Amino acid sequence: MNLKYRNELKYFINQHQYHIIRQRLKNLVQQDEHVGSNGEYSIRSLYFDDINNKALHEKLGGVRDRSKYRIRIYNKDDKIIHFEKKIKFRDYIAKDKEPLTREVADELIAGNYEVLCDSDKPLLKELCNEMKVNLLRPRVIVDYVREPYVCANGNVRITFDKELRTGLHSVNMFDKNLHCVSAIDNNLIILEVKYDEYIPEYIRIALQIEGLNKQSASKYVICRKYLKTNSWEDY
Repeated sequence: MNLKYRNELKYFINQHQYHIIRQRLKNLVQQDEHVGSNGEYSIRSLYFDDINNKALHEKLGGVRDRSKYRIRIYNKDDKIIHFEKKIKFRDYIAKDKEPLTREVADELIAGNYEVLCDSDKPLLKELCNEMKVNLLRPRVIVDYVREPYVCANGNVRITFDKELRTGLHSVNMFDKNLHCVSAIDNNLIILEVKYDEYIPEYIRIALQIEGLNKQSASKYVICRKYLKTNSWEDY
């Protein structure tokens, strides 16, 4: 497996900071090519965890090297479905992913890992083993709107993630009528900055990174905590 590791910074910002930073970036970066006419797209992820909630507790416990599993779709559509493994190693992150059909995704959501037993893809074989041995299962839906920008210089990707929401009572990520509720203060936006070796100085100045409050800002943990706080689950 040949993974590309990148740097990742995360910050909570408010609406005022968002508008200022966005205006500063306007002539410095380009919009991601996948955005819609409004400059955004929606992301819905279904996160998995094992019987011991390993991913959750490792994140809460500050374990440095860890990984998470999820199924991800865009704009609440099933045309593009990926199973992803997000890996954190030291201060770097990487992502391994494989496409899924809707039929296979539905089986995995139902806990039927047998559909992967004959897969020739290492990541899907790993998923099959995790579901079989460690009882990895769907835990929570994470839903939000992303406004993404890119810069070829430094291979920088800047995203504003808004309206973080989570599903209640269901892990059916394909349900068009799924009831999602806000998991954080609506005034908060998660700013993420990913890059290879460096951030160009003009982008660093525009972002004013040194003046922002760096956070872990795990959307998975935020949504799991919301469900626990509101008595929807135990862990």
